[in-house]
Amino acid sequence: MNKVIIFTASTGGGHNIAANSIREHFAESGYEAETMDAFKETSRFLDRIIAKGYERIVHISPKTFGRMYRAANNETLSHYIMWVITDVMEDDIQKILEEKKPDLLVVTHPLVTNVLATLKKDGLFHIPIVSIVTDYRIHQAYIHEEVDAYIVGSEYTKQTMIERGVEPHRIHPFGIPVRKSFLDHKKVVVKDYDVDLTVLLMAGSMGTNQIEKAFISLLQSNHYLKIVAVCGNNEKVKGKIEKIAAEYDGNKIVTILGFAENIPELMDMADVVITKPGGLTTTEAIIKNIPMIIPYYIPGQEEENADFLVETGMAIKVEKITDLSEVVGYLVHNKDILDTMAFNMSELARARSIDQIIELGNDLIQTYEKNEADS
Repeated sequence: MNKVIIFTASTGGGHNIAANSIREHFAESGYEAETMDAFKETSRFLDRIIAKGYERIVHISPKTFGRMYRAANNETLSHYIMWVITDVMEDDIQKILEEKKPDLLVVTHPLVTNVLATLKKDGLFHIPIVSIVTDYRIHQAYIHEEVDAYIVGSEYTKQTMIERGVEPHRIHPFGIPVRKSFLDHKKVVVKDYDVDLTVLLMAGSMGTNQIEKAFISLLQSNHYLKIVAVCGNNEKVKGKIEKIAAEYDGNKIVTILGFAENIPELMDMADVVITKPGGLTTTEAIIKNIPMIIPYYIPGQEEENADFLVETGMAIKVEKITDLSEVVGYLVHNKDILDTMAFNMSELARARSIDQIIELGNDLIQTYEKNEADS
């Protein structure tokens, strides 16, 4: 039985969701599959600095995170950062690989991808590495010559990588993996045609205070809307929105949720989703062909995802949250725009294939075994 380790890191929810999805699919295909949080397994210091630090910076000063993201996208600075992180993680990563003896490594976080590839280049192991790119524009940290294959979400992503010097044969636009329960969702949901529009308002895995402003703007719309607000793990924000809803006296149908497991069903019910453009949320919306409105995002990768979605006709970006009700009203009167956005999403969704990711893993293992036998 082949063994795969899927390395992830807890900077936002997307990397872990992709890792768990990949683990489930490899396990179903007969692999012994295990996920590991690379920073938690190797260094409490790095986990505090990178994972916990990410959450704090994003909440306190998103613009600061954006500046750090862009600075680290520079090849020279990225190389220095990776040298420091690799030096801290090296011994523990080597122990894990010697103990687990995997046949394949899959990585869903750019920093961990670079660490493993650097250690491989230094001769610490000889195992194929597959990198899952969980956003739609590449960051410098992903790029390393020792990565055997990249799984990306679109041809657009592939092109941005080629422009940075990655060989085309190493880039596979098979789609960003989403949770298996999402793909297995078969329940038929009937849309509510008695309202002008059903809006799914989402904050993302960590929640965001911006959802409160978006909710208020939607309540100010002149149209008959059904609003489902998903606040994520942010109980404080959920409480504020519940208070606003309790004081509201109008014609909107409102449902307020915290962290929701039934996102596939909620997306099936909705005509449009208003959300942060995280890589996994974006991919789920594309699979469901549900047009997106983006009124808020974290500068950095989410900003780049938003640009991708707008450029490809799958989303509308709202510069001011207070304009959200006006944009929704325009879509109520021009539903053909929603139809076009949904069609564009369906074109991209057709290209994704989790089975091809598994086949790629099989091929890489066989190639490495053959090369080892011939050497």
